Amino acid sequence: MLFATWKKVATGCVVAVSLAACQNTGSNAPLETQTATVGEYQLGAGDEVRITVFGQEQLSGTFRVDGAGYVAMPLVGEVEAKGKTSRQLETAIAQKLNEGYVRDARVSAEVITFRPFYIIGEVNNPGQYPYANGMTATTAVAMAGGYTYRGRQDYILVTRGNDPEKIERRAPINTRVLPDDVVRIPERLF
Repeated sequence: MLFATWKKVATGCVVAVSLAACQNTGSNAPLETQTATVGEYQLGAGDEVRITVFGQEQLSGTFRVDGAGYVAMPLVGEVEAKGKTSRQLETAIAQKLNEGYVRDARVSAEVITFRPFYIIGEVNNPGQYPYANGMTATTAVAMAGGYTYRGRQDYILVTRGNDPEKIERRAPINTRVLPDDVVRIPERLF
């Protein structure tokens, strides 16, 4: 009798552990690393930036960050933009212009077109979508036509575009989405 009771408890534990393993897709990293430090937007390849050099219209214009992460400016040539905020890019361009091209250069940089993000899995229209500043996974799902009838609605799996290891992590549905992120909506079990 005691053996039969123990066998039922052991079987129940195995089933519970198995179900927990199935539910826990993605990394077990703490939430702080799952959502990443969003902070200020960092430029990357494919972003389009409007640069204004005050009093110098011939140096102003719209520039695209190339695949190597640079912006090609008149006079000063290539300026590294990848990984910089727009304020840091302004400073870098002003420093180059102040090296004999323009006296006391004042520069403004504004992102006008962001890199896209990607959404896959249990959404009606998976694919590549334009990023909108401040968007969440809920917004991304709406852009992709909503959930399929099998889609889980309580969490997402996200691979951050700026993560060199490209680890897919489990995160809440209200997690902010960033450019180059891959958001995957998992399938629910029942």
